[in-house]
Amino acid sequence: MNPKADFFFTNDSQWQKEYKKLREIALQTGLQEEVKWGCPCYTYHGKNIFLIHGFKDYCALLFFKGALLNDAENILIQQTENVQAARQIRFSSFPDIIEYENIIKNYMYEAVEIEKSGLDVPLKKTKEFEIAPEFQDELDRNSALKITFESLTPGRQRAYLLHFSSAKQSQTRESRIQKWIPSILKGKGLND
Repeated sequence: MNPKADFFFTNDSQWQKEYKKLREIALQTGLQEEVKWGCPCYTYHGKNIFLIHGFKDYCALLFFKGALLNDAENILIQQTENVQAARQIRFSSFPDIIEYENIIKNYMYEAVEIEKSGLDVPLKKTKEFEIAPEFQDELDRNSALKITFESLTPGRQRAYLLHFSSAKQSQTRESRIQKWIPSILKGKGLND
């Protein structure tokens, strides 16, 4: 139990009872409890295994390499189609956690074994992500933009590619691209 994580479990929240139960289960694994991204995160030799977090309609355990878990109970959720490795188990009530307590423990222990084995989720390369045609046109016309974009970290490149291509209409894609060109030329990411 890490006192630095206590704030998460004592702050007023609609999920307080659920958070405390998930913590109780998590601490049985013997993993190190840390705070990352403002949430309690459980690690094995410095490697993130899972964290506890909450949203408006549910609280969840997020397994960082959840895509590798044997989801025999079919309870793991991929948050969005672009999330490659992480998977969640979502809970909307305290009885849900009680009902799945043994299954939760099994998933936690399996996640540790996956980390011990050194397995990694095969991730798509940046070049495999869709490039919006409007952005490709800009890259073809503006060599400085192309050079700067290609010098960004893969994560920053993916964020832009996903942001631009997620718009359904060409006009919206074009507007997004024009808005973010100055940031790209400064070497900044979408979230910088």
